[in-house]
Amino acid sequence: MRAVVVEQPHVVNVTEIPDPVAGPDEVVVQVAACGICGTDVHVIEGDFPPTKYPLVIGHEFGGTIVEVGKNVTGLKVGQRVGSDPTLNCGACYFCQRGMGNLCENWNAIGVTASGGFAEYCALPARTIYPLPEGMSDAAAGLVEPVACVVRGFHRLQPLVGETYLIYGAGPMGLQNAQVARYNGASLVAIVDINESRLQRAKEVFGFEHVATSVEQLREIAPRGFDNVIEATGVTKVAEMAINAVKRRGKLLLFGVCPPGEKASYDAFKIYNEEITIMGTMALLNSYGPAIDILAAGAVDAEAMVTHHFTLDRFDEALEVVRKGQGLKVQVGGRGA
Repeated sequence: MRAVVVEQPHVVNVTEIPDPVAGPDEVVVQVAACGICGTDVHVIEGDFPPTKYPLVIGHEFGGTIVEVGKNVTGLKVGQRVGSDPTLNCGACYFCQRGMGNLCENWNAIGVTASGGFAEYCALPARTIYPLPEGMSDAAAGLVEPVACVVRGFHRLQPLVGETYLIYGAGPMGLQNAQVARYNGASLVAIVDINESRLQRAKEVFGFEHVATSVEQLREIAPRGFDNVIEATGVTKVAEMAINAVKRRGKLLLFGVCPPGEKASYDAFKIYNEEITIMGTMALLNSYGPAIDILAAGAVDAEAMVTHHFTLDRFDEALEVVRKGQGLKVQVGGRGA
């Protein structure tokens, strides 16, 4: 079969590798669509320490079961499914306390184990989720990133009628904004320095309150926002975002900032205004809810996926991501 293999940092080949065979507790899935994530770029560049090379990357995907292992029940050939890429050990301190996303022996499909940028992928049956009839391939490939958004909202525990400010109008920022709207927000505003992205947020996704700085939004939220979500992964943005938080509000650090970079916060402000700052790491008990949210139309999958390429054009797809063109870029199956 054809697959995208990162042989070592900066060396990526689309090549022939043996077809996978389902182990006793596995299924083999024919991949329909797999999204390129920032983590994939980090793996390619050698900036993700858990990765061991060579590796078939890709962790945002859905497809159709073509083989079922002998011990697997409840799944069948021909079934359309998605896969939660988390491979937590289930036995460490954090796993035993229901925090599998913080597993001390953390692994993940497409990050430390063979993933979805391939024609076929062998997967543990425990990671498999059936998809609703009629769900598009584009939506199937969005379940994993939406599941990360859902995890963030599980951390926030927002109330209906609260206000939101999203930093970043890229793929993850727009997914956060759409989930906020679906969760009963009274106001969702978006800040980004890229005016073309703001235009798309407004014209395609219907977000009226967009700006290149938070100061331009003071009139609609003079006291700040109940929930501020940092979705750029830029440490300086994560630092300044606290200034947009309302008293007793929350700042969620969703974007992946570079390890080791420091953000400075006014400790008195946090104390005096009862501000909560929290992080959210990957997904946890959120893949199923993400399927439900996509099936309900809360996130516009067809508008989110702006590019789709065949496996053999992975280098072109990666270049689109690196240049920040479009929104979600997917690879596989029916590509253009």
